[in-house]
Amino acid sequence: MKIAEFGVEQWMNEFETRCEWNLAETCIESLTVAELLELSDQDPETFTKQLLSMKLTYGAIEGSDRLRDLVAGLYQQQTRDNVVITHGAVGANQLAHLTLVEPGDHVVAVVPTYQQHYSIPDSIGADVQLLHLDAEHHWLPDLDRLAALVTPDTRMIAINNPNNPTGSLMDRAFLEQVAAIADRVGAYVLCDEVYRGTAQHGDGYTTSIADLYPRGISTGSMSKTYSLAGLRLGWLTGPTDLIHDVCIQRDYNTISVGMLDDLLAALALEHRDQIAARNHAILRGNREILDAWVATQPLIEYVKPTAGTTALLRYHLDMTSRDLCVDLLQRTGVMLTPGSALDIEGHLRIGYANNPGILHEGLTRFAAYLNHQSEG
Repeated sequence: MKIAEFGVEQWMNEFETRCEWNLAETCIESLTVAELLELSDQDPETFTKQLLSMKLTYGAIEGSDRLRDLVAGLYQQQTRDNVVITHGAVGANQLAHLTLVEPGDHVVAVVPTYQQHYSIPDSIGADVQLLHLDAEHHWLPDLDRLAALVTPDTRMIAINNPNNPTGSLMDRAFLEQVAAIADRVGAYVLCDEVYRGTAQHGDGYTTSIADLYPRGISTGSMSKTYSLAGLRLGWLTGPTDLIHDVCIQRDYNTISVGMLDDLLAALALEHRDQIAARNHAILRGNREILDAWVATQPLIEYVKPTAGTTALLRYHLDMTSRDLCVDLLQRTGVMLTPGSALDIEGHLRIGYANNPGILHEGLTRFAAYLNHQSEG
């Protein structure tokens, strides 16, 4: 099976270890194990004894009951039987596509989004139709265009909410309209919700497609919202018959996630309110830093993100996005993600949820670079 190169992952692999100021990072500043134990009020000595006594078997194949119950608790209408634990959200997304999509199937995917959602079905041999998002619609899908793309043969609509890279957010009413369009033809809606919990208001959570639509599939992970990307742990939530079929696929590529990952993820979700308080303070404070910075930059414009950890910056320079990002990195040590890696040239993705000090210094250096370019 041939598949397109994963643009954003190739970019990160090439440059992430070579930068000083990482503004391409998409996770809220990652937690150390010590910080996780502190936030969850665990005695390190007692916890270490628990780890030392743990027998490192395969563990629960679909994920521990403890963890699956906690994941189900993130939703309004889901139970343990609607959840399977995966190797990150990347594993959950892949399993959804491999389970549902056959050669010749019709799939509609929004762009920009995480590239899995159009490159995997394309590699399977599906007829993939792209719904391009634009700033004029605040990076939200045009529902009339979506309805026009969906046909009686549509097997899946793939969306991303909150959206990576734009930071746009579909609320409940909007998702209900997406579900209604899918329901007319009996299509599934796969919603990559890896940034769910990062909205700039309230508790940060928006409604999940799995709670709105009988054929709604939600994928999520511990990486972005919970600052634990190193666990490589995610999940897929959906109807029980789909979970059964997903588990058949999963036996061929995952078997089970690591027991330590399962344990630490459960501990984090049991104390997600404490993690959320820490992360919302970083995320919401940093967005205001970014917003104030954009207002001072004549070469930059954007739609202010309402959720997620990233924003899409439109720049006004006669350079490709890759050339700009490579030159910026070499001259200043600042790393951004070129829009070309996300199939949207003329833009840059910035991750603004890292340590506030990193964001501030990175933006200061980026501003100096832009000023130099404008003078040149």
